[in-house]
Amino acid sequence: MSDIVVRLLLEEDWQTYRQARLDALQDSPDAFAASYEDEEKLDESEWRDRMNRSRRLLAEKDGETVGVVSVGSRPDTDDRTTELFGLWVVPQQRGSGVAWQLVKAGARQAGDDGFGFLAYWVGTDNGRGVAFASSFGFRPTDARRPMRVGGGDEDEEMRMIYSLHDPVNE
Repeated sequence: MSDIVVRLLLEEDWQTYRQARLDALQDSPDAFAASYEDEEKLDESEWRDRMNRSRRLLAEKDGETVGVVSVGSRPDTDDRTTELFGLWVVPQQRGSGVAWQLVKAGARQAGDDGFGFLAYWVGTDNGRGVAFASSFGFRPTDARRPMRVGGGDEDEEMRMIYSLHDPVNE
């Protein structure tokens, strides 16, 4: 059995990220605040811009993409906090530790970039997602917002926070 390798994608890896992102949107259309149809139309310059706005981490096994996650800050967050978003794992690898490796690499990248905290938004009704984030060391906050994807009018997500001052769980 081979190991999962997580690597940071650079601007010139935009096509690799594009394919992973489009695969994620096709597999889990209700999990993202974007659609395959819209993102498939983006040109090279828009994908390159995305590569420069946030860190993109790709998980591979035997040279094949098995997951992706992004780390980046939004204009409305404080200077000490960055966000983990766009986490996706191919269906056949779910439950195998790929998500854990991606989050671990994302936390390490955020720390290397000088941040003190990593935020992760999870649906309040997503027990599996909340349990996963909690097991990693994320803690719930009082911050809530309406679900941007797949939710009804009443659905919301909560901001969970992870202190990068503590060692990343092994």
